[in-house]
Amino acid sequence: MAFPLPKPEAPQLPQHLLRTVDCQQGAVRAVRFNADGQYLLSCGSDKSLKLWSVSRGTPLKTYSGHGYEVLDADGSYDNSQICSCSSDKTVILWDVATGQVSRKLRGHAGKVNCVQFNEEATVILSGSIDGTVRCWDTRSRRFEPIQVLDEARDGISSLKVMQHELLTGSVDGRVRRYDLRMGQLHVDFISSPITCVCFSRDGQCTLSSSLDSAVRLLDKSTGEMLGEYTGHKMKGYKLDCCLSSKDTHVLSCSEDGHVYCWDLVEGSLSLKLPVGKAVVQSLAFHPSETCLLTAMEGRVQVWGAEPEDTSVAS
Repeated sequence: MAFPLPKPEAPQLPQHLLRTVDCQQGAVRAVRFNADGQYLLSCGSDKSLKLWSVSRGTPLKTYSGHGYEVLDADGSYDNSQICSCSSDKTVILWDVATGQVSRKLRGHAGKVNCVQFNEEATVILSGSIDGTVRCWDTRSRRFEPIQVLDEARDGISSLKVMQHELLTGSVDGRVRRYDLRMGQLHVDFISSPITCVCFSRDGQCTLSSSLDSAVRLLDKSTGEMLGEYTGHKMKGYKLDCCLSSKDTHVLSCSEDGHVYCWDLVEGSLSLKLPVGKAVVQSLAFHPSETCLLTAMEGRVQVWGAEPEDTSVAS
């Protein structure tokens, strides 16, 4: 008789506040991890972008060059470059080490909500309130985008790139998935304005949040809805959602000052994390560890599965 295998340990959740970073850059519009999760980027309403050490909460560099508030940012896989976008309608490519502007990309007709590198950091993709996604070659000196995707009927609120696929969310209530290699477009109609989209880490599913206060998990290939997660409040703000690093949990910001964390399979609420009294503006999950970043007003919070041992000198 075979003994049953021991039950796998329940995945740990980032429920302990490790540190709070006072970013001193106005309201933090977005917070992002770099590729390996050692650093974080904070996008400020004071036009600045800042790079921080996650483990120490110390500032490493400030990037100044946008003319209005910074709305999103992304770090290249090798940590040598950052791209950012702003309400000033521009996308900036930065040299991380020097803090200098490598290129300022103009062409969007309105504020640019979201920006991301492809995996090789050879292309920057940016999504704007003007309803377009523009693709920029980071190595060329040309100032025009190499491609413009204009299928959306309203503003682009969110985009994610994974290998040869691009996922976009629009205020028109549609999640679009472009197969850039095959030149194909797949559309899922959600009906409510989309605030955030992302791929699952295994690339099989898409996650989207919308202004009907729901987060939905869809099968990427069939469009079938696999899960719907509710209880949080998202009615008037463009807030983030994401998956945990092992695809076990779905997380979302909320206007009620909490981060909601649901079990992906069961759909039940696993954790309601009290961040503060204001809107949780942004969040990001560490690429490999149980670590969460949240942004509220002018601060960023770092959360972990275990309280840090403060007796160990870092």
